[in-house]
Amino acid sequence: MRLPAFMIEDAVARALEEDLGAAGDITTAACIPADAMSRAVLSARRAGVIAGVELAIAAFRLVDKDIEVRVEKGDGARVAAKDVVMRVDGPSRGILSAERVALNFLGRLSGVATQTALYVAAAAGTRAKIVCTRKTTPLLRAFEKYAVRCGGGANHRFGLYDAVMIKDNHIAAAGGIAEAMKAAKAAVGHMTAIEIEVDTLEGMEEALEHGARIILLDNMSLDDLRLAVALNKGRAVLEASGGVTLDSVKAIAATGVDIISAGAITHSAPSLDLGLDFLD
Repeated sequence: MRLPAFMIEDAVARALEEDLGAAGDITTAACIPADAMSRAVLSARRAGVIAGVELAIAAFRLVDKDIEVRVEKGDGARVAAKDVVMRVDGPSRGILSAERVALNFLGRLSGVATQTALYVAAAAGTRAKIVCTRKTTPLLRAFEKYAVRCGGGANHRFGLYDAVMIKDNHIAAAGGIAEAMKAAKAAVGHMTAIEIEVDTLEGMEEALEHGARIILLDNMSLDDLRLAVALNKGRAVLEASGGVTLDSVKAIAATGVDIISAGAITHSAPSLDLGLDFLD
């Protein structure tokens, strides 16, 4: 699934505006002749999974339409240190002025994809899907969720608008699991998914009694997760969540849950180290 072009252009244009400001790149303007041309390579400096290539291309082309970009490693590609991701040719000033914005987007999203791929690999051989959460960088959620898919993961809801997610505070405010489930079913159409969060096996059983088809098991022990899977008997999709780390995800996946949601694949993913080097 590709990101819409208008969304890419809007985000990149705002990032360039932030970086270039009202005066533009005064260092490059002072040091580099207007007619200078250059060739450069954008390479990985450590192993990872690439995501965000289209945003990097947009950064170069929005600064100068005469910049030519040739992609060597597209989104979803695995790279080793020193692998060339793209080759960039054209006006030197434009390449220099777009460099940081291009690297920021590509490094950030490739970091998310790389982190996701590690979690997916840890859960390999089980039924569990690795999904992201809403714990994303403000205004970059669509891009970071796209990066999760590049890393082999899947997406949870995109926002408050596309699925009902009844959490502990909703249950408390509504007066209980039964009341929250009844109200949610009455309020939304048949096409809208309803998920409810529980933190005990008793809560899960009550949710099942009231027709829950997606249940989030919050911060449960491995023993309780295994019991939940056994008690569920395939009636609902079970999602394990809460403090999931790269060290714990394999054991959680082995309990038999269907989904593992991990905020860490977005909010704690380190950027992938990438660099742009001029050849001439």
